[in-house]
Amino acid sequence: MRTKIFCDIADYKTIKFFNNKSLVDGFTTNPSLMRLAGAKNYKEYSLKILKICKKKPISFEVFADNFKDMLKQAYEINSWGKNVYVKIPVVNSKGVFTGPVIKELSNKGIKLNITAVYTFEQTKKIFKKLNKKTKSIISIFAGRMADKGKDPLPIFKKSIFLTKKNKNIEILWASTREAYNFIQAKQLKCNIITMPPKVINQITGFGKSFKSMTLDTVKGFLTDSKKSRFSL
Repeated sequence: MRTKIFCDIADYKTIKFFNNKSLVDGFTTNPSLMRLAGAKNYKEYSLKILKICKKKPISFEVFADNFKDMLKQAYEINSWGKNVYVKIPVVNSKGVFTGPVIKELSNKGIKLNITAVYTFEQTKKIFKKLNKKTKSIISIFAGRMADKGKDPLPIFKKSIFLTKKNKNIEILWASTREAYNFIQAKQLKCNIITMPPKVINQITGFGKSFKSMTLDTVKGFLTDSKKSRFSL
């Protein structure tokens, strides 16, 4: 099984660049990335992206906080394109599980990306609500867990084991921090890993020998010392 690479970005020019790269299989966005990209009108900016990203899967997240408005936004976002996954947070800002929203949308055949997942218990609750005939992604935030001293691997192992017999439900390694996370995701047989452009670019350097890495590092230090005109 191949672990697919998604680019975690909302910047139009970056998506346009990676959309033409075979290394990248899809894209993930969120309201924070949309704001960082300078989006003023959520729908207009999303449709602009979809003009260049017509086939590869791309996730756009709802930003409503109550279930009624989440559903309204989800149906709207879903109508934008066949390659669109609607991102739904596992809970709202009050900590209430979005199970009813997930169940309704999944039963309607709407492709979902359930985001902000941090525990296996959350994965189990999501899994029960998903229609197994509808394509869905469960995004587990590995990097943010690791940032707080938590080991994400046990959660991934259990989640992947739970969903592995359901080809329509994929586990995604989210909040990637370093290129080695790709190796970890592959070893776990995780379906997807999403990463920022910088980390994707680092993957292209995989396979480099330690000898050449040592030389590159030493040469870099030497170059910087010369530019600084250091002397003792």
